[in-house]
Amino acid sequence: MLASASPRRRELLARLGVPFEVVVSGVDESDASATEAEALTIELAERKARAVAALRPDRLVLGSDTVVELDGRILGKPASPAEALAMLQDLRGRTHRVSTGVVVLDPATGTAHRGAAMTAVTMRHVPDAELIAYVATGESMDAAGAYAIQGGAGAFVTRVDGDLDTVIGLPTALVRTLLTAAGVAVPAA
Repeated sequence: MLASASPRRRELLARLGVPFEVVVSGVDESDASATEAEALTIELAERKARAVAALRPDRLVLGSDTVVELDGRILGKPASPAEALAMLQDLRGRTHRVSTGVVVLDPATGTAHRGAAMTAVTMRHVPDAELIAYVATGESMDAAGAYAIQGGAGAFVTRVDGDLDTVIGLPTALVRTLLTAAGVAVPAA
């Protein structure tokens, strides 16, 4: 079970060749206790997995969460277009970290396999007019840090140090490792 509404996560998990169903967790992410990016993503991924496991206790559940971190500040999904623009203005011309946490939970045993991946992303100095036009597309509203690298914001990025899948929202190498640890036979890449 994939505990996510993200079409990007569905695409990335499908690439691994593992059959899955999608159940959206509906977890409130606003009251997380962790403050460090990797710990926060793992906490939220596990909450999502446990919420779905309560509905489907007979299936392994994969939860995932992604955040952007800039100078120790966590940037999740923006609450408004104005917040999206402000996030993008902060990110432009700088390097930031994108962290994605993954939890594979076996509800039958309570065993959880956890991990996080981090990728550094550098954006060029994007003029306000380009940022405003991008925010107007609406794409920024459903993405941590207010941008989707696989979408229109890909043109803003000048460098990616790490796994691009981590930035998109599901680090497939980590997922492969965690699924294998949980006893799932993952087809060879």
